[in-house]
Amino acid sequence: MFACPMVARRRYTIPLPGKPPLQLGTRTFVMGILNVTPDSFADGGRHADPETAIAAGLEMIAAGADIIDIGGESTRPGAEPVSAEEEMRRVLPVVEGLAAATSAPLSIDTYKAVVAREAVARGAVIINDVSGLQYDPELGPVAATTGAALILMHTRGRSSEMYQLANYSDPAREVADELRNAITRAERAGVAGDSVIVDPGLGFAKRAGHSFEVLARLETIAGLDRPILCGPWRKSFLTGALCDHAPGARDWGTAAAVTASILHGAHIVRVHNVAAMLHVVRVADRVIGF
Repeated sequence: MFACPMVARRRYTIPLPGKPPLQLGTRTFVMGILNVTPDSFADGGRHADPETAIAAGLEMIAAGADIIDIGGESTRPGAEPVSAEEEMRRVLPVVEGLAAATSAPLSIDTYKAVVAREAVARGAVIINDVSGLQYDPELGPVAATTGAALILMHTRGRSSEMYQLANYSDPAREVADELRNAITRAERAGVAGDSVIVDPGLGFAKRAGHSFEVLARLETIAGLDRPILCGPWRKSFLTGALCDHAPGARDWGTAAAVTASILHGAHIVRVHNVAAMLHVVRVADRVIGF
């Protein structure tokens, strides 16, 4: 078994272009997931048209979301990629509409440089890259030149092959080492070190046991000295504890994983049901003294 010590969070200031910086560490920030796709595993494509998506994003902000993360391509294991043109058709009207309606920071969930560049031009201030700068070599320079904050997530391979690459002898240490490599890629592309946030990629290129171990040993990721984002929402790794529950039946398991993320040092949690998870977050924050 692996040890599970509670970890003290460090504090970080993340600069954002044209907005006040994110002050991370004094409380947990909640990132609301806004999938603008027809094939989301978690919400069934309910926000596939811009008007519905914009309304959903504003509802999340009203419910207490600190950041809205907008994505136009499913990156679940086995998902089919979409073209940059199609992805932009889905997300850019939503980014533009939300940027006009709220001052809340907007994140674009993409690994494509052209999508990120256009989204930042329309009001996004964070780029959330599930590939950790492995898929598109131009994405790092886009983050550098626009000044957008950059989330680097850990994964191995593409969606179609990631489980074939889920081979670890020390999951937490190997994930930390590979995230360190991603940070180096960002620095070489000109991204400022204080603009980087890391995500251990729960459920990505990891079997259930790997994800649970990484979560339990999040202090290993904290050793990178960058703020940590965790996204356990309804992920399939939760079935390692819940048996074969469908995504819609994983909310209580998600709540437990969100709590564990915070107790072990996460600065941001990425969720769909903002209103419900905000209660979880606030109680967990009190446990660690915020």
